[in-house]
Amino acid sequence: MTVESLNRQRVVHLLDAFARGDIEAALACCTDDVDFLTHAPVDVLPHMVPRHGKGELRELWQTIWSRYSEVRYKAPHILADGDEVATYMHTYFRKRSNDRIVQFDMAVFYTFRGGLVAQIREIIDSYDLVQQVLEREIGPLITGAGVDGV
Repeated sequence: MTVESLNRQRVVHLLDAFARGDIEAALACCTDDVDFLTHAPVDVLPHMVPRHGKGELRELWQTIWSRYSEVRYKAPHILADGDEVATYMHTYFRKRSNDRIVQFDMAVFYTFRGGLVAQIREIIDSYDLVQQVLEREIGPLITGAGVDGV
């Protein structure tokens, strides 16, 4: 088995553990000093600030699971090159508050060290995500349309 196929399997294992709500199993796939960064608007999603270490990542994942009752994903593209793995995913989160599904696409990049995930970088379609989380169109807020009679 190549390091690429092994690391690809490791990413799938981490994703599957997270999707079933097994945060500790997902964290077991990571180094103690795992570094997490996502490109999301933290003024709307304040829990998505950069995280460093298993403790901070656990806190983030617990916050997500406190807000969502179900997480599913489809990963049509998982590419590995040595200790780096890139994924393109369709994700589905069911809101606890009203059972609505928030779905968005994301690219996630993983870097391995010693067989464990040392770095996670996410790129999310945050415009679409924010609209779904807030459950309203945000275009008028951005452009100023409809504000003050405009």
